[in-house]
Amino acid sequence: MALEVKGVIETILPIETGAKKDGSGDWKKQQFTVRTQEEYNNLYCFEVFGDIKVENFGKYNKVGQDVTVEFNVSTNEYKGKYYTSLSAWKVMATPLQNHTNTATNPKEFGKPLPGEDEPDDLPF
Repeated sequence: MALEVKGVIETILPIETGAKKDGSGDWKKQQFTVRTQEEYNNLYCFEVFGDIKVENFGKYNKVGQDVTVEFNVSTNEYKGKYYTSLSAWKVMATPLQNHTNTATNPKEFGKPLPGEDEPDDLPF
């Protein structure tokens, strides 16, 4: 099951590298934080893992950008302790919101705008 969070990239941490367990080369990951508009629990730290994902993340994302992050939650055990990570597999720029919100536009609810006449055909 994939999860999704929408918010603003607050920080992009330095790229981390290390040797693969099987000795076949190095791994690469990068963590970044996203802050949502929720009142509580509004900061998430995600990671992208692998050369291509880290490279693409760096090319197309920056601090302050509105994004939608699709991710999976994974937990690993190491020496009796458990570590949970939010593994981002898709980070998309969120298009800028149109500041004319139709939900607050009285015309959308059938109310006349100031200066317009009330409709005469109302049944009540």
